[in-house]
Amino acid sequence: MRIKKLNIINFKNHEQREFSFTKKINCFVGKNGVGKTNVLDALYYLSFSKSFINPSDSQNIRNGGEFFSLRGVYEVDGMDEIIVLSFSQSKGKSLKRNDKEYDKISSHIGLLPLVLISPQDIKLILDGSAERRKFLDSALSQFDGNHLVALQNYGRALIQRNKILKTAPNGVADPILLEMWDQHLISNGALLYNNRKKFVEDFVDEFQKYYAKISVSGNEKPTLEYQSQLHSETMEELLKRNLNRDQFLQYTSSGAHKDDLIFKIDDLPIKNCGSQGQQKTYLTALKLAQYSFLGRFGKKPILLLDDIFDKLDPQRVDSIVDLILKDETFGQIFITHTNPDDLGKMLSAHSDDFEMFEL
Repeated sequence: MRIKKLNIINFKNHEQREFSFTKKINCFVGKNGVGKTNVLDALYYLSFSKSFINPSDSQNIRNGGEFFSLRGVYEVDGMDEIIVLSFSQSKGKSLKRNDKEYDKISSHIGLLPLVLISPQDIKLILDGSAERRKFLDSALSQFDGNHLVALQNYGRALIQRNKILKTAPNGVADPILLEMWDQHLISNGALLYNNRKKFVEDFVDEFQKYYAKISVSGNEKPTLEYQSQLHSETMEELLKRNLNRDQFLQYTSSGAHKDDLIFKIDDLPIKNCGSQGQQKTYLTALKLAQYSFLGRFGKKPILLLDDIFDKLDPQRVDSIVDLILKDETFGQIFITHTNPDDLGKMLSAHSDDFEMFEL
């Protein structure tokens, strides 16, 4: 799978852009602020129907515009697929595949698998558990549509249950209403837990393999642990045991929405004890392993590398470039960089199959 052409209209700082891409490596180069990352965000939008930078569709319209439009021509399993995503202030969002609009945008997820590595990945380490669950669920949803459906159902049920708890007269919620939404949380929560647990078990070895390939010392031992209240109790048991507490707090205090991933190097939390280089190596290995894992399901995802060489020493940079160019696991790759000469020298040492787009 690859993208052959991209057309951008009124998206962020781009009034109109057209690109034709090579099969392997495509590089967007130029000074900060010219819109290199915004082109990657357009590619991300076409895979996930949302931005990785700004979740508000309306704020991604170019200043002074009424709409934006993104059009990608892909080659998928030997056939052309034309994906058009547009948003206007008056009509909202539209996503079309070969001129046919999706009934549910969520059914598009997985058609164009994609993995992004960017400076924003540091949120996985520094921010709360929601970011790490998002990583888990995004990886799973790209190859398992049932996981995405369960995630959406669980989220809706959680909102409704919390609303009942918050508006309960005298702090005592209607048990019949609670039971109805509890059943949705129980069935969907169990599916989310089982999928996440199996994914992490299968994923850890792949992640550690990539960390070893790109780390400098080779002696560091990175670990990845799935943390969940459902390890020791079922969703039903958690909801029953915490009912009084939930009614006092006025929200659902336990369940699959509290799951987390624990990141460590040499048994120490990477958030507190890892250097910038170690943190970036950890996150890069995490995403490369995600790419490799998704590739098992038939399509090589598109790989986006947004300014990933910043804060990495030359050895780690060389290891990453050598890896993605020589490993047949990787397909089409998009890279942003500020210096075309530096990037050109870096890539030329490994391959001549790349294209530069200077913005």
